[in-house]
Amino acid sequence: MLFKGTVNLAAGSHPDSYLLCWFRVQLNLPGGLESPYPGGMTPGLMTPGTGELDMRKIGQARNTLMDMRLSQVSDSVSGQTVVDPKGYLTDLNSMIPTHGGDISDIKKARLLLKSVRETNPHHPPAWIASARLEEVTGKLQVARNLIMKGTEMCPKSEDVWLEAARLQPGDTAKAVVAQAVRHLPGSVRIYIRAAELETDVRAKKRVLRKALENVSKSVRLWKTAVELEEPEDARIMLSRAVECCPTSVELWLALARLETYENARRVLNKARENIPTDRHIWITAAKLEEANGNTQMVEKIVDRAITSLGANGVEINREQWIQDAEECDKAGSVATCQAVIRAVIGIGIEEEDCKHTWMEDAESCVSHGALECARAIYAHALQMFPSKKSVWLRAAYFEKNHGTRESLEALLQRAVAHCPKAEVLWLMGAKSKWLAEDVPAARSILALAFQANPNSEEIWLAAVKLESENNEYERARRLLAKARSSAPTARVFMKSVKLEWVLGNIEAAHELCTEALKHYEDFPKLWMMRGQIEEQSEHNEKAREAYNQGLKKCPHSMSLWLLLSRLEERVGQLTRARSILEKSRLKNPQSPDLWLESVRLEFRAGLKNIANTLMAKALQECPNSGILWAEAVFLEARPQRKTKSVDALKKCEHDPHVLLAVAKLFWSERKITKAREWFLRTVKIEPDLGDAWALFYKFEMQHGTEEQQEEVRKRCENAEPRHGELWCAESKHVLYWQKKIGEILTQVASKIKNTF
Repeated sequence: MLFKGTVNLAAGSHPDSYLLCWFRVQLNLPGGLESPYPGGMTPGLMTPGTGELDMRKIGQARNTLMDMRLSQVSDSVSGQTVVDPKGYLTDLNSMIPTHGGDISDIKKARLLLKSVRETNPHHPPAWIASARLEEVTGKLQVARNLIMKGTEMCPKSEDVWLEAARLQPGDTAKAVVAQAVRHLPGSVRIYIRAAELETDVRAKKRVLRKALENVSKSVRLWKTAVELEEPEDARIMLSRAVECCPTSVELWLALARLETYENARRVLNKARENIPTDRHIWITAAKLEEANGNTQMVEKIVDRAITSLGANGVEINREQWIQDAEECDKAGSVATCQAVIRAVIGIGIEEEDCKHTWMEDAESCVSHGALECARAIYAHALQMFPSKKSVWLRAAYFEKNHGTRESLEALLQRAVAHCPKAEVLWLMGAKSKWLAEDVPAARSILALAFQANPNSEEIWLAAVKLESENNEYERARRLLAKARSSAPTARVFMKSVKLEWVLGNIEAAHELCTEALKHYEDFPKLWMMRGQIEEQSEHNEKAREAYNQGLKKCPHSMSLWLLLSRLEERVGQLTRARSILEKSRLKNPQSPDLWLESVRLEFRAGLKNIANTLMAKALQECPNSGILWAEAVFLEARPQRKTKSVDALKKCEHDPHVLLAVAKLFWSERKITKAREWFLRTVKIEPDLGDAWALFYKFEMQHGTEEQQEEVRKRCENAEPRHGELWCAESKHVLYWQKKIGEILTQVASKIKNTF
């Protein structure tokens, strides 16, 4: 409290006396009786000439107090009282100062409340508000006296008696409550308060049993009493409770939970007779049967529930029932949850909206952690749409993320039986077997896939990958040879060249590449591979020729332009490299990749001013390019980087490269928590960006725990990233073609130098 003592203000005091009191309180100065100074000593602030008083503040204070006096006069209308019984207590409470308000506010509230009490002495809120005013001003005994006076004037008010019990100390409070019970023998709240005041459990039970003799229809009293009892006594008490309160679902269900299986069935049947409109009784009955191994009854009970409730005029609310199913799922009642889903999933939905709605329902259940509900929804959807590939795919991804390998493979077996032309389902099945190191099973799945999809490029290449990953190179070669004769696509030729290249058979790779280009001269990846094979053999002139030929056929391939430019830069032809990039930008305007390479070329050559000029032009031509803005942030001097990052976020708020740049910026400033937040944001928005995972992993290697490092690694392996400049440089390198994602992650992270 702000007020340390009582300031007595007479009704007719001069305004200046109010001003002095207010000024003393605001400066926290003691009054005369509280003065710690002996005799004639005065504190410095009261001594004339020792300091300057702020006369402006005194003037403001005088005006404030005069305004309050005027408002007091204007508020009082002689002989008139208007009371809103519902809102009046709240209004009065709002007038009570809670943190030591102005002394005149307290006086004003006290006078008003006194006026209300005198005008309407049988109005309970006035007594309660008066007592609370005195309580907050520290006059607890006055508050107690007032509220006890209130109990005399309003003996039938629960609120007044409860307030009196709250304000009184322990034993006195018990006496007050006992008196209240005599006046209000049917008040549940007073009995509950009486039980709360008892410290001994036996005394609490005695009070509640006495209460139940007088108010046997109160569900709240029964529940409170039952909670204090041991299970056997609680069961006996609940048997009596449901007789007194036959419409209370909670009491019936509590009794059923305490009974044996047979007795619980009888209790629930009785509950249904008394309350034929409540679904919870039916659901509890289904859960009871499931818990006792009688699962065949669960479906019947749920179906009967829907029929019975409908017959009793109850509207079947689909959302409510799905929520009930989710609760059953979380409680471990799987059969009940699935039965409920099957019973209500189709209610109130148009036929054309079914598939879309059910997929949304399944996702909602997954987000709530109700996986069995989601599984039941997918199962029902697959039953209704057995030939829909998209539904099988959603269900397969669900099992992949939340189920077991066995559940996924069982689902995929059914999926390919219904959708044999869906290549992706066959491939998921083969991959699952391969990851489980069951190569023969993966082979047999792909063989069946071939029968259903003859000459499918995807299945050919999956079979080749399976054999090559398991070091069966001859098998892979034979498969590719067959594929080239039966399904000679550009990708099949490309994989054929790649296999020979990674195995070190450069001559064979060269020959295959030449053959492939006869059929697919407009396929840029073949020209790129030819040039890279020549570069690896240090035939720079032949590599240059391959890239130039490729650019004649594929002038819009950015990768070919970049490879040719880097070849010239590597052999020391900086001017020629610059010229190639200028030419590429003319042929491919608004290409961020080409602009980025131009900027980096100048930067690597040590021409930072030219690099900055080019970056400005690049951002003018490609104002929404995330990779350019990300690079621009780190071209700036350290003090300007934060400003640049703000500009980048304004232009490309959701671009993963910009988010990654911000994470790196915080990392460079050693703001570890913020950096981690931005890394998480980046990998969430674009889990396919390998560079983000590598930088995040490097960051955790330096600043995280082993658990955090392992979590990043696992999430990266699950995401299976395929893109990113640093990532692809490792993952597509001929020496690392068999490395797994975790190994690539470690390797890329080890090569990152955090000198940004």
